[in-house]
Amino acid sequence: MIEALFTAGEAAGMIGGACRGNLESPIVDVVADSRKVREGSLFIALPGERVDGHDFIASALGRGASCILAANSMKEKVAAAFAAASPHQACAILVDSPLAGLQNLAREHRRRMKGLLRIGVTGSSGKTTTKECIGAALSPAYEAGALVMNEGNLNSDIGLALAMFSINASHKVGVFEMGMNRKGEMGELASIYEPDIAVITNIGTAHIGMIGSRQGIAEEKKKIFSKFTGSQRGFVWEDDPYKDFLAAGVAGVVSEFGLHSTKGFEKAENLGLGGWRLRWFGETVLLPLPGKHNLVNGLAALSVAAHIGLDPALVASGLGSVKPLFGRSEIFEGRISLVRDCYNANPDSVAAAIDLCDSVESAGRKIYVLGSMLELGESSAEEHAAMGRRAESSSAEGLFFFGEEARAGYEAAIAASNARLGTAGPANAGLAKRIAGRIIFHTNDIESLKKTVLGYLKDGDLILAKASRGLALERFTEALFEAGLVSGASADAGDQGRAAETKGGAHAS
Repeated sequence: MIEALFTAGEAAGMIGGACRGNLESPIVDVVADSRKVREGSLFIALPGERVDGHDFIASALGRGASCILAANSMKEKVAAAFAAASPHQACAILVDSPLAGLQNLAREHRRRMKGLLRIGVTGSSGKTTTKECIGAALSPAYEAGALVMNEGNLNSDIGLALAMFSINASHKVGVFEMGMNRKGEMGELASIYEPDIAVITNIGTAHIGMIGSRQGIAEEKKKIFSKFTGSQRGFVWEDDPYKDFLAAGVAGVVSEFGLHSTKGFEKAENLGLGGWRLRWFGETVLLPLPGKHNLVNGLAALSVAAHIGLDPALVASGLGSVKPLFGRSEIFEGRISLVRDCYNANPDSVAAAIDLCDSVESAGRKIYVLGSMLELGESSAEEHAAMGRRAESSSAEGLFFFGEEARAGYEAAIAASNARLGTAGPANAGLAKRIAGRIIFHTNDIESLKKTVLGYLKDGDLILAKASRGLALERFTEALFEAGLVSGASADAGDQGRAAETKGGAHAS
């Protein structure tokens, strides 16, 4: 039998909601998607851009929900749904805002889990990988089942709140990613989680279109420290231009991490696509994630472990076991080599991916498939043009741009090639432009992308697939698996990636 988190009456008391129905209804889990309701679920009726959760209350009750959290303004719709549902002992909790009610309930549940060391991670890029690195590094130092993390990147105002209900009394340390894509959201997340240790990976340009400026992003990310009272510890990247701003005025200690500031770090050897061999407090750490950006992510994890005072040998073994999540620096080998990094993209992460692939040796050619970077606002055209110029200066022999926004990158790459070589010619979308042996191509059609790239590939080539989540570029990489060019994962990985997005705002950054 599944143990209840609390009763409906207890939940109402924790958030000051008005109850109607059976106060003793046990709540075993909390969901915001009526399709995920099971016997004993608390269903949160959240209004959304396309659908309103209040329209699915009857469905949730029919699936066995023991409690509904809904808006006071919708009490008549709630009453009608209860009247229409099959009779069972359920309860309705009415509050002014279901989202605020969910967040408050999540905070109060988390506060009941005494003795949990809370580690929070945010940043414009790398936060999910850093969270995974920290979790892997810390895990061997604790007994089995003592460490809890949010699944995938359930990191938003909804996702993080839902993730709090995965915490139970057996957990001793939590590592939770905290993302934001609107002003005020990080403050909400800090209020829910109240981290003891908080890491800001970097301040970049992801979602700049929603925040307005990089300074604005820094101001929002800094709010991860807003619940510090003096005894907490923050970490910021030593090379971040906003590091001094992030550390200023924080109630607590803010330390730096990186090649020069991570305590105990001695040296790093680049193993190419194999990752890094590190020396830390005299221990050898084999970090299996490639690229300089992942080295920094690993150093953040080591800095947290050093601050906690864990056994370096245990930390080394743990960090060596970290695995990339779907679409994040995944490496696949076969007749060709594939770097699949298509879960998200912004100017900083695209540059890091190109730098990685430029730095490694390949038996064949290098081919970069670069999709649109979304949510860049007014700077979109400029940033995509910069991406195109960076790609043109890379070691790739094939540049394939995908998505409407990426057309600006294609055109900039053509212009840069013409300028460098003293040639000229139009940038025709849908046509492969060849300049001095290099192919430069753009399309908005996934089937055209598949056909053109697969017709160009040769055994031994290295291919990079990088784009924002909205492009679903795994549709392209699935074709590589289907053609037998790479092995080690199936098309199901793409399905898993898409499924993760349906869980409580999982794509916030």
